[in-house]
Amino acid sequence: MPRETPEVIPSNAAIAGHPLHPMMIHFPVAALLGLVATDLAFLWTLDPFWWRAGLWLSGVGTFGGWIASTAGLVDLLSVPLIRRKITAWCHALLAVMMLSLASLNWVLRVGSEAADTVVLWGLVLSLLTAGLIGLAAFLGGRLVYEHAVAVVAQE
Repeated sequence: MPRETPEVIPSNAAIAGHPLHPMMIHFPVAALLGLVATDLAFLWTLDPFWWRAGLWLSGVGTFGGWIASTAGLVDLLSVPLIRRKITAWCHALLAVMMLSLASLNWVLRVGSEAADTVVLWGLVLSLLTAGLIGLAAFLGGRLVYEHAVAVVAQE
């Protein structure tokens, strides 16, 4: 039985019809996922390079994520068809939780040396953040592929 095509839901946070939120999330996601690798590399080698790389990845991921989330928030609050989707609210809630953990992780790292407690808490926060990224990405994918949010119909 063929699946019914959902109604296309356009994005209000878009430039020339291209939605901003899906364009902006790639670098923050890559930075925050890369942070797990740098934390593990630091624990393995104790090379200060990995600590500094983690600090930068944490900052780029956190600030880039909050900037990208503003475009998603514009769509969530300004497009009634998106607001009606429970998937959209769950995606937004997970994103706020993830960005809050990423922010805490960055704050722990700024101005501190790689003390044992900071390193271990940083790794725990990085792993939790990565898990929440996976869940938020899954729901974001459902919004696009199942609910046609920010999809431009082909003519």
